[in-house]
Amino acid sequence: MQKGDTIEIDTFANKEVKEGETLTIENVLLVQDGKETHIGAPLVSGAKVELKVLGAIKSDKIRVYKMKAKKRYQKTQGHRQNLLKVEIVEIKHGAAKAAPKKEKAETTEEAS
Repeated sequence: MQKGDTIEIDTFANKEVKEGETLTIENVLLVQDGKETHIGAPLVSGAKVELKVLGAIKSDKIRVYKMKAKKRYQKTQGHRQNLLKVEIVEIKHGAAKAAPKKEKAETTEEAS
C-alpha cells in the first residue's frame, strides 16, 4: 500500500466514524519505504498511518446453508460485513529502526 491508495477495512466496533474524518492508526507492524523494510517487534515504533474516510459500505452477501440429512432440517442465512472505504493520506515512518527487543541485563556479583 502506498499514499493515495483506496482500501476497504472493517468498521471500528465501538467508534462512530463519519465521512470526511481522518483516522490515525498507530499499531503498524511493517513499513517499507522503497529502499528499506522495517519489521516491528511486534510494532514499528513511531510509525503511523493517516486515513481519510470516504464512506461506509457493505461487502458482498455470503450465504450460509445448513442441512441435516434425513432429519428435515434446512437453514439458510445471509451475512453482509460492514466496511469502511478509506484513502491513505500519509504514512509516517517514525523511527528508522524497529523497537528493540528487551534483553535480560547481566548481573554481576561483587565479592566483599
